[in-house]
Amino acid sequence: MTNHTTLPELGEALAPERCFMHLDAEYTDFDTARVVIASVPFDGTTCYQPGTREGPRAIIDASRNLEVYDTELRRSPYRVGIHTLRAVEIVNGDAEAMANRTELVTGALLDRGKFVVTLGGDHMISIGVIRAFARRYSGMSVLQFDAHADLRNEYEGATHGAATIMRRVLDVCPRTAQVGIRSFSEPEAELVAERNLPMWLAADIHGRQTRGDRGWIAEVVNALSDEVYVTFDVDAFDPSLLPGTGTPEPGGLGWYDAMDLLTEVARSKTIIGCDVVELSPLQESHTSPVIAAKLVYKLIGLATQERS
Repeated sequence: MTNHTTLPELGEALAPERCFMHLDAEYTDFDTARVVIASVPFDGTTCYQPGTREGPRAIIDASRNLEVYDTELRRSPYRVGIHTLRAVEIVNGDAEAMANRTELVTGALLDRGKFVVTLGGDHMISIGVIRAFARRYSGMSVLQFDAHADLRNEYEGATHGAATIMRRVLDVCPRTAQVGIRSFSEPEAELVAERNLPMWLAADIHGRQTRGDRGWIAEVVNALSDEVYVTFDVDAFDPSLLPGTGTPEPGGLGWYDAMDLLTEVARSKTIIGCDVVELSPLQESHTSPVIAAKLVYKLIGLATQERS
């Protein structure tokens, strides 16, 4: 575990252009902000094309062009306060140490009562974040949006990596739901069957919706506990919508597939935190960062709204 000197300064004032949404100072003050954005620009375990280290900065830059009013929620979510933390210092070449550092930062923010939104980086960064949440929310569940199951016990000899994230999640949080999956190995398939892990393949979702069957949304919600952490790998989206990711897979979710599920989760459960990972802006120009930024703002809006 790293010592306190490796932590970013909590509450350090950043220039407005370095902050999510480029908000006025009264909405970015650390002490009063309900939401904190934590950037972890680490891509040391990317499985295919690198570049996710540029994801957090690209999301923050793109967020400056978003409307602050959410037309679907009929309100401006930023009013709860959104503080952008200085990026977490990277541990090059040591994914496990990076996970420990990210856990330390996340825990410090949770202990201050913040709603933590983490921006990656490759999906490995979620391991430490989710460990910090699991230590404080014993009954939580994890909702994963992803093209890949990420259930390998190890990948190329490493137990901490983008391909092992959900296997490590199961070590600390056995209740999960995986949505949009369309790629996994034979051993992963055997693990899913052995443990009866809740998984909704993108192909099945598309097939059911073609028949007018929207029941998969209720099934996912029912698989979750009352407190839900959302980990969103942007390759869950179809690459025709979001091509800027290092490991794209055809046949992914559409925008409203994801939004309809998240809206129902927020309506009936409590979203306690989230991350958005695997944006690789080097693979594409500007569309993907804008969509990822919109996703982050939508998650903030849904998670901080008053439940009916």
